[in-house]
Amino acid sequence: MTTAVLGSARVAGDRELLALLGRTPLARVSVDLPYPQPGFWAKLEGLGVGGMKARAAVSMLLGAEERGELRPGAPVVESTSGTLGIGLAFAGQALGHPVVLVGDIELEPSMRQLLRAYGVRLELVDRPAAEGGWQAARLARLGEVLALLPDAYWPDQYNNPDNTAGYASLAAELATQLDHLDVLVCSVGTGGHSAGISGALRRHWPGLRLIGVDATGSTIFGQPARPRLMRGLGSSIHPRNVAYDAFDEVHWVGPAEAVDACRRLARSAFVSGGWSTGAVARVAAWAARVHPGAVVATVFPDGPQRYLDSVFDDEFTTAHGVDPATAATRPVEIPYPQAVEATGWARCRTVTDPLATPPEENT
Repeated sequence: MTTAVLGSARVAGDRELLALLGRTPLARVSVDLPYPQPGFWAKLEGLGVGGMKARAAVSMLLGAEERGELRPGAPVVESTSGTLGIGLAFAGQALGHPVVLVGDIELEPSMRQLLRAYGVRLELVDRPAAEGGWQAARLARLGEVLALLPDAYWPDQYNNPDNTAGYASLAAELATQLDHLDVLVCSVGTGGHSAGISGALRRHWPGLRLIGVDATGSTIFGQPARPRLMRGLGSSIHPRNVAYDAFDEVHWVGPAEAVDACRRLARSAFVSGGWSTGAVARVAAWAARVHPGAVVATVFPDGPQRYLDSVFDDEFTTAHGVDPATAATRPVEIPYPQAVEATGWARCRTVTDPLATPPEENT
């Protein structure tokens, strides 16, 4: 692991930066993914300052300040695979808090450079934990960093209700931009934006269906935890922010499906992104196709720039055994999450909290 100097340079703060947050455009996407489909709406969070997770980052730090958990000028320490890190860098600059991020050596060099350019101090773990993989290794190192910085604040994005509350503005923007909505498709990592958006939008449209999109190898919805190539989507732990009862169904998507969708979006729609964007686009296009006449919307969490050396790089995908030509064109149906391990695109219409419901009760 790295041995970064954990001292904290003072950050002046500039709350006028908060005026830049949100108000992202909504795009109509009607490209073949892979089949012709009538189109869905995509909220382009990658065009907003700090990406989608800047909303959550600002909400978590403001909430901690209000409760007295985060003192003026105190450092913020968090574990991240990258996306929240950008959001916290923005929130730290705006609110006057130095930021220390614990990542891992699979964090892209370009993302490391960008985070450091924003003034973030990086700690990188160099091997995954035997149980829990990179995520568990990062959290273990995070505990060590917190012990060295006794005045620091840990947002704990996976279990912090202020994460969910931060997406109220996103829900309000969607409610203003759309006349009606039948189906909302959300990626699930911390569980924050799916819970925050769906609850608010159902007050406008009570019949709204929520489709969760997870990664193969993620344990969030009851599948076994496996090493995951896709970053920023899925989890090796069970976040408390996931609102299981809000979901009507869940889809697990593999790297080939996400890569294929990202590249099709880039070639034909000029809007694209990374793993989460490709995964939700695949499922949103499917939903628009199988529910004729339904208004379908999703959120593209970030743009493509971070993924030029992975999702959009043939050498990377070949080296990792990802062939977009083999991407599934429709999901396999499974009756309940523990019935079979999803190794590619799969769909399940039984959604339960895996920590609350024993597997045999799902049969």
